[in-house]
Amino acid sequence: MVKKRVPDWLNSSLWSASPSATEDDRLQRYDSKPSTPTPPSPVAPPVPEPPPAVVQEEPPKPEPKESVNNVHDASSDDSAEDISRQAQLLAELSKKVINVRELRRLASQGIPDGAGIRSTVWKLLLGYLPTDRGHWSSELAKKRSQYKHFKEELLMNPSEITRRLGKSTSPDDEPKSEGSGMLSRSEITHGEHPLSLGKTSIWNQFFQDTEIIEQIDRDVKRTHPDMNFFSGDTPSAKTNQDALRNILIVFAKLNPGIRYVQGMNEILAPLFYVFKNDPDEENAASAEADTFFCFVELLSGFRDHFCQQLDNSVVGIRSTITRLSQLLKEHDGELWRHLEITTKVNPQFYAFRWITLLLTQEFNFADSLHIWDTLLSDPEGPQETLLRICCAMLILVRRRLLAGDFTSNLKLLQNYPSTNISHLLYVANKLRAQSTG
Repeated sequence: MVKKRVPDWLNSSLWSASPSATEDDRLQRYDSKPSTPTPPSPVAPPVPEPPPAVVQEEPPKPEPKESVNNVHDASSDDSAEDISRQAQLLAELSKKVINVRELRRLASQGIPDGAGIRSTVWKLLLGYLPTDRGHWSSELAKKRSQYKHFKEELLMNPSEITRRLGKSTSPDDEPKSEGSGMLSRSEITHGEHPLSLGKTSIWNQFFQDTEIIEQIDRDVKRTHPDMNFFSGDTPSAKTNQDALRNILIVFAKLNPGIRYVQGMNEILAPLFYVFKNDPDEENAASAEADTFFCFVELLSGFRDHFCQQLDNSVVGIRSTITRLSQLLKEHDGELWRHLEITTKVNPQFYAFRWITLLLTQEFNFADSLHIWDTLLSDPEGPQETLLRICCAMLILVRRRLLAGDFTSNLKLLQNYPSTNISHLLYVANKLRAQSTG
């Protein structure tokens, strides 16, 4: 069998380059506690097959650093490019009818921070906002009112529900107590009794939900503990935590087939952060409602990954991980053989978290937002782009992986090193071009 030659561009020294100083400065704006490194989140969903224990070893020697000037001639060029793209995005967003195809093209290159651009673009890319600007106001009012109704119906304590039912009882329906010497009282149906075990009992359902709500509470408190926006004792942090909690509980109750799965909070966090920081005060005040509907839309493309009964089906998480393995084999057979045959590193050991949490745990928060710009911009949906980015992550560290054994490779992939996101997305896009070409 003829060994498939690795394309020259895969071995380019470009992929070992370190992030530019300009990128580092940009990332600092997202770090509320710059002196504290971001710890790995403890909120990762359990891997279907636990990997063998990894023994401690000396950290692998870093690859030689190359100048990123191969891609960017100077930081001023990056800044000028961002300003130009921001102007193009603002121009597109100001049109009466948005050209979604052009919006996707611009957003896929990364959305510059500021002016609330990312908030509006994400809502458009997720289909929450219609392309006709004239319908924005009415559509937002309708959706926000609908979410308010969801909260009133689904977040209410059964005692309050019973009390309201009692209030709504007509006086003509109340039992007569005149002349009996007994005080009248509301009749409590079997379904409204706290000790009822009936399937339709609001109390029985309440107690069944308690376990899930407790898990949501724990996970929300663990969401990005390094960021004051999500963590801490400040009133704003607690308000933000309450919003995440409300969204996840409402989602779980409206989707009984999935309910809540550990790690959903990590997918929810970037959406809420972006919408809550919209400079438009009305949009920021309605961030919880907007986030809920965008979260539902985003998860619709990945919901099968969170359904344990589908793990081994063609749409389950294991099938998706297999597709990643095949993608690597197609583009870099040498690396695929070394990982899966020589060192026997099962892709489930590292790719499960990469895929289910949409890479939110592998990079810092600012880089995650940049990656999501690209994920949400794919007209075919984010999953195919996600797999190409995961494959590109392997290719970027291929020299270290080819030189490593099982222990060092597993350690490297479970704690992915910081990298230049522009390089990463470039490689992922190159894989797309090769697959279609």
